[in-house]
Amino acid sequence: MTTEIIESFSELGLSENTLKGLTEMGFTKPSPIQAQGIPAVMGGSDVIGQAQTGTGKTAAFGIPVLERIDISNNAVQALVLCPTRELAVQVSEELGRLAKFHRGVRIEAIYGGDSIERQIRSLKKGVHIVVGTPGRVMDHMERRTLKFDEVRMMVLDEADEMLDMGFREDIESILADMPEDRQTILFSATMSKPIMSITKRFLNDPVLIKVVRNELTNQNIEQVCYEVKPQAKLEVMTRLIDMYHLKSLLVFCNTKRKVDEIVEELQLRGYASEGIHGDLRQQQRSNVMSKFKAGVTTILVATDVAARGIDVSGLDGVINFDIPLDEEYYVHRIGRTGRAGMSGKAFSLVARDEKFRLRQIENYTKVKIEKGVIPSYEDIVGVRKARFVESITATIEAGETDLYQDVLEMLQHSGYAIEQIVGAMAKQIMGVQKNEYADSNMSWEEKRGDRGDRRESSDRFDRRRGGSRFDRSEGRGDRFERRSEGGRSGDSRKGGAPEAGMTRLFLSLGRKDHILPKDIVGAIAGESNIPGKTIGAIDIYDKFTFVDVPERDAKAVMRAMDGNTIKGKPVQIDIAKV
Repeated sequence: MTTEIIESFSELGLSENTLKGLTEMGFTKPSPIQAQGIPAVMGGSDVIGQAQTGTGKTAAFGIPVLERIDISNNAVQALVLCPTRELAVQVSEELGRLAKFHRGVRIEAIYGGDSIERQIRSLKKGVHIVVGTPGRVMDHMERRTLKFDEVRMMVLDEADEMLDMGFREDIESILADMPEDRQTILFSATMSKPIMSITKRFLNDPVLIKVVRNELTNQNIEQVCYEVKPQAKLEVMTRLIDMYHLKSLLVFCNTKRKVDEIVEELQLRGYASEGIHGDLRQQQRSNVMSKFKAGVTTILVATDVAARGIDVSGLDGVINFDIPLDEEYYVHRIGRTGRAGMSGKAFSLVARDEKFRLRQIENYTKVKIEKGVIPSYEDIVGVRKARFVESITATIEAGETDLYQDVLEMLQHSGYAIEQIVGAMAKQIMGVQKNEYADSNMSWEEKRGDRGDRRESSDRFDRRRGGSRFDRSEGRGDRFERRSEGGRSGDSRKGGAPEAGMTRLFLSLGRKDHILPKDIVGAIAGESNIPGKTIGAIDIYDKFTFVDVPERDAKAVMRAMDGNTIKGKPVQIDIAKV
């Protein structure tokens, strides 16, 4: 494999259509993973890419995939597996942008939570590239609506994350169903034993690519994190905007839906905000950016993919409403502020289940992110009062207020004192409204023994089971023990209480629905975006199932799963009556 320095994509022998797409996306020079990975994949070799999650990986495998698609053949020719629906959507959107000038290439994202009937209709029309989560891909395989007869390329994106979420058997089943002469590309941050087992079994003489990570070098950025309950993130964000008087701000989210939700909430609170994500047409995107650059809009809410190529400078700050799924996304996000010798601010709102990702970012950037104190309601009122006084003082000094001086007299004739009048005016102009968060604690409190480390959580889980989290019967068994009716010997699970810190949930599917523990773990982890290894005991009965999840995640799991499907079957979920 060549080690020469590649300065442009044109040196990689790519088609004109691909180069046009890269130019439109703002890509000029290949990243290290792209410079090494694209030639290896284009050469037809199986490839193992060992690198931390980063923005360059999708193009590293996506470009060769697009180059090899035969649009005259309506069959599926490439399959990309991702651990979560969010990542599946992001990958499919980026592939769509890369394929903009490849006329006729059809890409479909398939994942739980989306209508399987719609996906079936789309697959029947003909799709060249499928990007999906293992659980939903298996659903389509069982329905025979997804066929791999003509698949030339198979990509496992974030393979270690998929294994951690309990998808090993699904991945092995999918790989076993692929044509033997396919090309397999695997990306993983670690080379664990399970990963090595898969590579030895399913990859043929693979080329190994290791990429050295870039360090964060910008010293002008003040980085602060706030440990926030998920439902209080918007309140904390608006307090930070007010406290630091941020007039030009980028807010990053992981999903398009979250962008729309935040923009709506900010606008209701009186903040001039707009959103930008992959669903916007080019004209809409241009209008949003024009208003932001002109200062008409002060807050721009964006996804990582949509924000790529945005050319803005002089930002007061960046807020990570969601902690990014990729460490390099974090670097790119906060690099938008603190440019050209100016100082900048980067605030991260960290829910309890995001703390592990924040630690990964700190390890990646080699920068300790300081923990901040959430501004109180009284702090914000004080700040607003000071600015109100400054504004009134400036208006008086500017003069030309004679036309309005009789307003005070009119209000006094109505029986109001000067203090009441000024107070009402200040309240109206300042716009500070007391809400349910005014007197509440919006920080989550770290529990004793809770270090926020997923590995530690996994170890505790393994000790309860008495074995490794990857122990399988002949390497193919279920990740969780499947118990018989009545649960564990000597323990009636239905009547027993869950372990401390866990909530027991009731699912309306059981053994008669042919579901296995791995199906439940995959569905919950994929839909609610919690690590599969944090899910506790699972008991499958004939007509229902009990599953233990961390207390902090119970509501999120219920929202994500209620009315959803597992193996194509609708499921209802509620807190179990124990």
